[in-house]
Amino acid sequence: MVLEQLPVAGRILTAVPEGVEGVIPARVVGYPSAHALAAQGPEGVVLGFEGEGFPSLPGFGLLLVEDSLETFKGVLVYETEAPRGLPMLGSISSPTMTLPVYGLRVTWSAVSDPRCPLLSPVDTALR
Repeated sequence: MVLEQLPVAGRILTAVPEGVEGVIPARVVGYPSAHALAAQGPEGVVLGFEGEGFPSLPGFGLLLVEDSLETFKGVLVYETEAPRGLPMLGSISSPTMTLPVYGLRVTWSAVSDPRCPLLSPVDTALR
């Protein structure tokens, strides 16, 4: 459902959104919610994924921003080729693999249900 919003005009992020720092919500599609450690690097945001299912190539990360409030929600990792032509905002890594990161504004209510959230909040003990 998230990728269906890629072709919509104005959805692609061209810069790293505010709030991408410290411990952030993360998830590999098809696996439980996890988290990533975020920092700014010379080539954009650098994310260190901590969780299950991190893919090998092909794959990519997608920073998600709620379109109505411009609120950063987290990063979703896909095990597929990234759509062509997206501006790269940084990278996401596991101990064995590094993938590119892009960004997308989404209608949050269309991709996440409060009863079964797309991304779980980060445990405050991790911050």
